Amino acid sequence: MTPRGHHRGNSTERLLDKNLILQGLDIQTGQTVLDVGCGNGYMTKVFSSLVGEEGQVYGLDRSVEAIEWLKNDRGDSNIEFLAGDITQKTILEDNSIDLMYLSTVYHIFSHEEKAGFLREAERIMKPKGKIAIIEIEKRDTPFGPPRERRVSPEELIDEMNLSPLALKKVGEYFYMQLLTVNRSV
Repeated sequence: MTPRGHHRGNSTERLLDKNLILQGLDIQTGQTVLDVGCGNGYMTKVFSSLVGEEGQVYGLDRSVEAIEWLKNDRGDSNIEFLAGDITQKTILEDNSIDLMYLSTVYHIFSHEEKAGFLREAERIMKPKGKIAIIEIEKRDTPFGPPRERRVSPEELIDEMNLSPLALKKVGEYFYMQLLTVNRSV
C-alpha cells in the first residue's frame, strides 16, 4: 500500500533524473533538508541517507493520510514527517533549513499561497540556504497541468524575492531552479 492523498497516485518519480537532481543539490552530511510535498517519501529517504545521522530531514505534505502512512513506514531514521502546508506558518524553527526541495508543487499554489510560501521560506531558511524548485517546462508535454498553470524559470524568479543560483534540466520535460533567500549572514 502506498499513500495516495491529494496526489491521486500520480508521481513524476520515473520521469525525473534523480542523479542530475542530486548533483545539483550537493547535499552534505549534517545538513537539514525539507522535502515539501513529499508524497510517497521517495526523495525524503534519499535525502536522509545523504545527510547521515548528523543531519535531519523533514517530509512535509498537506495529505494527513500520506503523512500517517509514511510515519508508520519510516523505521528508525533521521526523518520526521509532518502534515502541514508550506504556504502557511509551519512548526519548523526560524533559520533551521539548509535545503528546501519542492518537486512539481509550486505550480499548484495560488497567488496568495505563493506569497505565503515566500514568507515561510524567508523565515525557516538559513542564510545562504538553497531552495530547489522542480517544475514541468512551460511547453506542450504529454502530461501535466494545463500550460497556463505552469511557470517558466524566468516567471518563477520574477514572482519571488529570491536570488537565482542555477538552472538545470533534470528530465526530458523538467527543470530545477535553485534559489536562495535574499538575506545576509
